[in-house]
Amino acid sequence: MSYKEGIVKAITDLKDRTGSSMQAIKKHMQAALPSDKKWANTTFLTALKTGVASGDIVKIKGSYKLSPEFKKKLADAAKPKKPKKVAPKKKAAPKKKSA
Repeated sequence: MSYKEGIVKAITDLKDRTGSSMQAIKKHMQAALPSDKKWANTTFLTALKTGVASGDIVKIKGSYKLSPEFKKKLADAAKPKKPKKVAPKKKAAPKKKSA
C-alpha cells in the first residue's frame, strides 16, 4: 500500500468531521504498518503535500480532509459497473422461394 492510499484510508477510518490531524493520520498508519516495513517520515510528508497540491486532500488549519471531488471519485470507483446488455442478433428470416 502506498503512503497516499494509507493517508486516504486513515482519513476515512478516523471519520473526523473537522478533519484529521497529521499526528492522528501518522499514528493510524503506523498501527496498520506491517512489521517488516520501516516507517519513512519524509515519504509520508511528501505524500501528504502531493495530495494537497493535487487537490485530493484539503488542508484546513492543522487538519486534513478529503476533497469533495476525490470523494466522488472514490464513490464512483466503489460502485460495481453494470455490463451493458447486448441485444442478441436476430437471424435473418429465410427467404421464401418464389414459384
